[in-house]
Amino acid sequence: MAEHHITTPVSDSVIEKLRTGDSVFITGFLYTGRDSAHKKLIDLVEAGKDLPIELQGQLIYYVGPTPARPGKVIGSAGPTTSYRMDSFAPTLHKLGLKGTIGKGKRSDEVKESLKKYKGVYLAAVGGAGALISQSIVEAEVIAYPELGPEAIRRVKVENFPCLVVNDMYGGDLYAEGKQKYQIKD
Repeated sequence: MAEHHITTPVSDSVIEKLRTGDSVFITGFLYTGRDSAHKKLIDLVEAGKDLPIELQGQLIYYVGPTPARPGKVIGSAGPTTSYRMDSFAPTLHKLGLKGTIGKGKRSDEVKESLKKYKGVYLAAVGGAGALISQSIVEAEVIAYPELGPEAIRRVKVENFPCLVVNDMYGGDLYAEGKQKYQIKD
């Protein structure tokens, strides 16, 4: 397992280097969003309208941060369970989204989409939202402010820590871990 330091936006050549189990530290800009925001994005796609964000080469962090304390740019920013966005992810991959960050397993449809469109699914450590928020140095709501914590934000990150769970080659860290530690008769 390797360690990678990447900068957003990411290219196919960067995605091609990432393998299941690798550590990734991201610097640059991420978008944030959860299921309500994703539904609004897909509604725009289906209506043939422009999106409020550019997806090409980008990463979306599934998070609904808490309000920022005085002097801070963001509150606790721990990952949201990713399967809630599974029905939306393949459409966004097709539009150029290169990866998502969350926690938990992804559907077979999402894993196939990662292979087809050269993407990755990264996990951030659940329960470490206060620690993760230290990697976020700027945050700005750019779409759907009426959604409160679930609004789409553009956040600037420095060395944002993740693990590659699903790579573009079909690797699955959760399946590999389960198989590795399964009791055999």
